[in-house]
Amino acid sequence: MTTTRRRPAARRWGLLAVGLALAGTTVATVPAHAESEVAGGGFSATIRYTEGGVAHIRANNFAGVGYGYGYGAAKDNLCVLADMYLTLSAQRSKVLGPDGPANDALGSAGNNLASDLHFQRLIDSGEVERLLAQPAPLGPKPEVRELIRGYVAGYNRQVRESGGRQCPGGVPVRQIGEIDVYRHLSALATTLGQGIAVDGLTAARPPAPSRAETTATAPAEAAELLRSTLDKPDMGSNAIAVGKDGTADGGGVLLGNPHYPWHGGRRFWQVQLTVPGRMDVSGGTLLGLPLVQIGFNRDVAWSHTVASARPFGLHELKLVPGDPTSYLVDGKPEKMTSRQVSVEVRKPDGSIGRVERTLYGTRYGPVLTGIARVSLPWTTTTAYALQDPNAQNIRLLNTWYELGRTRDTDDVLRALTSTQGVPWVNTIATDRAGHALYADVQVVPHVTDELARRCSTPLGQELFRTARVPVLDGSRGDCAWGRDPDALQPGTFGPKRLPVLQRSDYVLNSNDSAWLTNPHQLLTDYPQIVGFKETEAGPRTRMAVTAVEDRLAGRDGLPGRKFSRQSMQDVLFSDRSMTAELAAADTARMCRAFPGGKAPTSKGTVDVGRSCEALEKWDRRYTVDSRGALLFDRFWQRVESVTPSPWRVPFDRSQPVTTPNTLDIANPAVRRAFGDAVEELGAIAPDARLGENQYVVRNGERIPVHGGDDKLGVLNMIVGAPWKAGQGYTEVVHGSSHIQARVLRQGRLPGRGDAADLLAVQRPVLAAPRRPDPVVLAGQVAARPLLRAGHPVLAGAEGGPHPRTLTSTDEHTNTDEHTNTDEHTNTDEH
Repeated sequence: MTTTRRRPAARRWGLLAVGLALAGTTVATVPAHAESEVAGGGFSATIRYTEGGVAHIRANNFAGVGYGYGYGAAKDNLCVLADMYLTLSAQRSKVLGPDGPANDALGSAGNNLASDLHFQRLIDSGEVERLLAQPAPLGPKPEVRELIRGYVAGYNRQVRESGGRQCPGGVPVRQIGEIDVYRHLSALATTLGQGIAVDGLTAARPPAPSRAETTATAPAEAAELLRSTLDKPDMGSNAIAVGKDGTADGGGVLLGNPHYPWHGGRRFWQVQLTVPGRMDVSGGTLLGLPLVQIGFNRDVAWSHTVASARPFGLHELKLVPGDPTSYLVDGKPEKMTSRQVSVEVRKPDGSIGRVERTLYGTRYGPVLTGIARVSLPWTTTTAYALQDPNAQNIRLLNTWYELGRTRDTDDVLRALTSTQGVPWVNTIATDRAGHALYADVQVVPHVTDELARRCSTPLGQELFRTARVPVLDGSRGDCAWGRDPDALQPGTFGPKRLPVLQRSDYVLNSNDSAWLTNPHQLLTDYPQIVGFKETEAGPRTRMAVTAVEDRLAGRDGLPGRKFSRQSMQDVLFSDRSMTAELAAADTARMCRAFPGGKAPTSKGTVDVGRSCEALEKWDRRYTVDSRGALLFDRFWQRVESVTPSPWRVPFDRSQPVTTPNTLDIANPAVRRAFGDAVEELGAIAPDARLGENQYVVRNGERIPVHGGDDKLGVLNMIVGAPWKAGQGYTEVVHGSSHIQARVLRQGRLPGRGDAADLLAVQRPVLAAPRRPDPVVLAGQVAARPLLRAGHPVLAGAEGGPHPRTLTSTDEHTNTDEHTNTDEHTNTDEH
């Protein structure tokens, strides 16, 4: 598979823009040996902002692009980043107190003390430094190292210009070093491994006669707790790549639709990064990581979805009698490693003290006593160790660097397989030649089905069967994870063992396994730890397949039968609900059948009033104008967990998209759930417009938000804050965050109308309104694209407002681009 490879043409900037050129000298955190690598030991970048505050960063080298990124990201999100770096330096307890809430963007710690102990152990171990000492591909590529070097200098410049600012809650703003960025990268990589076990890792202590033993969670309950945590994190995504057989002009069309938090440090920051002749890429970056994670260049567009593969495993240890810190392997005792971890804490009187704790490790990984609310007691006979292969993975930026330079989907697959740095996500991509690629090439524990059968403990048998989490017998050497010849990292599957599919019609993923990537070619050749096969898919996956098949058959009410950029955007923002299409009519019939118009509730009965009519007239969508949607939402939040199943027709693996179906309206639990939903609405009319009770408030303005919960099977997923009686959902926790709809045409570069990017939150909610935050542009169907045909990666050469040039001699002057008189000059050719 090949595409024509052309050198980039001259680019023009014809946009609503404000120019800012940055030039800086070497700062103390930049190693002296690197000074000669950038002329004069300095950095230079040009930043132009387009509508919505999107930064376009251009420099002559990678250090310069990193410098511009660090400066721009910090300018928009300084306090968010400062909070992350406070966390990574294990100083939250010292500054904010040990009992305060931890930063949930960097792990599941229940309080600051647990967070600090976790990150202090990482600091003391020197593990990140050891990984950095390796050459690529195990360590960072030279270009990545330059990006990080520049990022740190740019961030630190913004810190200096902030004048010793202190952020809300008392978070200090301090300068950082390159190691802080790499520790952030490590924390991101371990998000769904060590990151979900922080409390259990930092609380693990050997048994003592004076301490009562904790009761272990029963295997069935443990499996359900782990499954619910791993399958329902506060991250998710949809991605659809359509190939030449499904597009209007024979090229490729991509939808990238991650569902990430709208608050905190796990947000996307939209950007374009350009080093002439070396890289020109646009898209969403996770704050603090100066490369595009989800985006496009002129030849390829790609996205990621949170994958179903389990990125960690557990080992059950048989302890040496009388010595709970030694364990047996093949009958021979091994002593656990121990590390005294000490962190400073602020006492109630304001003085600073220390908390010290001894944490233990094994050949497999650290000892823990719990994960995801599952209790794993350390007794006199048994302990558990967590093995997370992503703890040895800082290859992530290598992967994203290579993805940004790809020219076709074969190139995308090469980037993934040569770097093997992707943690816990799938990759979906398309190119100008009209190829569509799905690749679950990521870091996955090398636990084959045979190894799981042979080595699972009784707990492991249940956890692997129902949650796909391996718990292997740590007392047997032959139960260690395996290795493939094509794997860069021991203990992980090589790319050839992981599911990949290339097609000319389409591939998609909505956080289910690879099995239903395309219903015309079901994937089954992969180990169970990667995902289930021939099992019920989630409602969003079923909605995605249904929407794509409807589009290609011309039965979705949109013009034509194939995909364009506009029709892809329209499919997403149609806000169809798979669950409603399957169950709303039955729900309305059930409502009409309640004797005397009264539905049963958990406390008695309730008059259904206009509820039946609202459901009958409802359009089965979650647009801001949909009436009846809120009632069905509150109903389905209860029904989804009903046992036995609320469906009369069970799942049929021969009909994976349309089953299960037919609501069991005779089920007392289903009927009672409806009554409880009606009662819960209270003063909210059952036929109220969704936008009246699903909204956010920004700068005093109430903005309606469309979209719906995962359970409802709405592609445009929106998860509201906890329900407020009489008000509804008054904030968004997570959901559609960075949305890109992209068309790549055969034979020519992208042009006008080929791209639409919508970003929910470019800067914190409480940012000053001088540049309107595009918050909830994803929540308004009529939102304008943020990167349009004038976007330099799409067309043209340079122009636009004359940028300000800053030299090293005026670094400490006012460089706020908001003072530039060109800021609101509309030079957009549209």
